[in-house]
Amino acid sequence: MAELDKVLVAVADAYARLPGDTERVPTPLGPLPLAVAAAAAAMDAAVHAWDIAVATGQNRPLPDGLAEEVRPAADRLVNHLRDAYQVFAPAEEIREDHTAAEALPAFLGRDPRWAPSAG
Repeated sequence: MAELDKVLVAVADAYARLPGDTERVPTPLGPLPLAVAAAAAAMDAAVHAWDIAVATGQNRPLPDGLAEEVRPAADRLVNHLRDAYQVFAPAEEIREDHTAAEALPAFLGRDPRWAPSAG
């Protein structure tokens, strides 16, 4: 967690130093609108935290509000990343009864109700 905290602080500091009128920022995907880049970074951190929590049998730490906030960035970027770089598995079915916190991992190729087997 200490390494993750260092990275998150560095990213937050970098965004905080941007001029107030910044519209686009450089990213590995090329320049993106600031809001999309920030949401993509939040999505990446949140979903990997979800991955770790689920894999280790912990509570899923993805609040519905955060999932809703980052979903537009996911909708904009993930299919391109999936097609061009194969960095996401095919989307899982998103069911009507899924919460936002279940629909986002499903869209990213994860089974939102997966749990490690007891053993």
